[in-house]
Amino acid sequence: MRWMVTGAGGQLGRCLVRRLEAESRHCLAVAPAHADLDLSDRGSLCEILERERPDVVANAAAFTFVDRCETEPELAHRINAEAPGVLAEECEGRGIRLVHVSTDYVFDGRARSPYAEGDPPAPTSEYGRSKLEGERRVEAANPSALILRTSWVFGPGRNFVATIVHAAGARRASGTGEPLRVVDDQFGSPTYADDLAGWTIRLVEGEASGVYHLANRGIATWWEVAREALDRGGFSDLAIERVATSEFPRPAPRPAWSVLDCRKADEAGIRRRGWREALAAYLESDDSPLRALGEMR
Repeated sequence: MRWMVTGAGGQLGRCLVRRLEAESRHCLAVAPAHADLDLSDRGSLCEILERERPDVVANAAAFTFVDRCETEPELAHRINAEAPGVLAEECEGRGIRLVHVSTDYVFDGRARSPYAEGDPPAPTSEYGRSKLEGERRVEAANPSALILRTSWVFGPGRNFVATIVHAAGARRASGTGEPLRVVDDQFGSPTYADDLAGWTIRLVEGEASGVYHLANRGIATWWEVAREALDRGGFSDLAIERVATSEFPRPAPRPAWSVLDCRKADEAGIRRRGWREALAAYLESDDSPLRALGEMR
């Protein structure tokens, strides 16, 4: 199958590109960066689809700056809602299979059991609302599309784990013993972008459609993710203070509960490892933020 990957500069996009380039059963036709393709520009989109003729389009492009979505809702809506709808229409008209990536932010975070695909969404932020609208436009225009909801992604590029590791490195370099402060009252499903890329390819091979939840196994708080990352990264001596979300006021509300029920994916044959094992793999990979610290020493 020939693939087109949008959002190729993001965490999942980069991992998808690598996976597809290494796959003998698939071919990466094109992976346009945001600067090369505005998905809401139907003319540009049609041009690249006609030229490259992909069998599958994986849409990993999104406006993911959650707080900026609150102050720039029109931009969030254009990128996260309108553009996926246009893409879905054009893929449907050409018989191209579409994979669209969504988020745990479509839920309100008030549950205390893992969210299943059929649970009613109720986003509380502009980011969540724009992503939910994107899902709905994709479903309406392209009923056979595969919609993947995921959460707490870490991988190549900007992410929480990298931020924590760099902060720990800065404290060690400066000789300060000041502890890090990390939220411990938000619960989620950490997800390694490279695992997510592999699962995406497997689901497409299995001709899956509809909504699927995908995340590594297990439940964690941000504090637990930070503690695990620092312990594995050689910073076990650095203290991390547990704090409440209320101590870090942000423009966009964060879901207190972002745990996803992934049994549907399990039943489809997806083999998900635990988040701690996945985090260890990330920290040992070429994308590891520990490598940058090593180069600075």
